[in-house]
Amino acid sequence: MERLRSNSEFQSVYQTGKSYANKYFVMYVSKNDLGINRLGVSVSKKIGNSVVRHHMKRLVKESFRLHEDMFNSGLNIAVIVRKGAEVISYKEVTDALIHLMKLHHALKMQ
Repeated sequence: MERLRSNSEFQSVYQTGKSYANKYFVMYVSKNDLGINRLGVSVSKKIGNSVVRHHMKRLVKESFRLHEDMFNSGLNIAVIVRKGAEVISYKEVTDALIHLMKLHHALKMQ
């Protein structure tokens, strides 16, 4: 999966995309013309120290990587980690992200 890297790419998704949230994440999704999904993960310093922040990023990216075949392609996805998510398990991360993708109607199964 490709990544959103620059601030301008994130801002574009925030401005043109639709957002949904649950207890642990806020997810913005917008279409791109690339035919591939691009994921960006944002974790504030309010969440914890760098070890905790990078752990959350790795959990989110790995969850998307393993479930990428379930998602429609051609999307820019920006995930913002909310306070309280730093203590959840991998399974809870996966469930929360799939829940948000369902709200965005971005699953192939729908």
